[in-house]
Amino acid sequence: MDIIRYFCTLIILQPYTMIQVRVINKGHHPLPAYATPQSAGMDLRANIDAPVTLRPMERKLIPTGLFMALPEGYEAQVRPRSGLALKHGITVLNSPGTIDADYRGEVMVLLVNLSADDFTVNDGERIAQMVIARHETATFVETDELDATERGAGGYGHTGVE
Repeated sequence: MDIIRYFCTLIILQPYTMIQVRVINKGHHPLPAYATPQSAGMDLRANIDAPVTLRPMERKLIPTGLFMALPEGYEAQVRPRSGLALKHGITVLNSPGTIDADYRGEVMVLLVNLSADDFTVNDGERIAQMVIARHETATFVETDELDATERGAGGYGHTGVE
């Protein structure tokens, strides 16, 4: 039992990896930063010359002024901010949006207004959050059959609501 406790302690106490991401900031706002030591995401800010109004069910790309080079094996995920979603019905349409390590263009956020009211995005407004995540790559191996599981081919809603 002591050996299990030892390994569990090692897993829990392992420090997280801090990677460096090279960024060109062509905007006029500070670089994204973690709000607290345990935050997973960093806020992305709108970098616009004039306010942008999203009408109900309208979607628009909002620039951030940021260009970056992620290390190989990492991606940046662009996700909605919960407060904008709850209070105003504003979300990131292709959530999470993926920024690949080899992309060098400007980081843009595809916002959509799911509410019944117009919503105005102002310069410097926190419009999304970005999470840096490690990922794996895969090779597909064609086969004639798959192993059997309890779930089988059950899809959407198959496991019920309770």
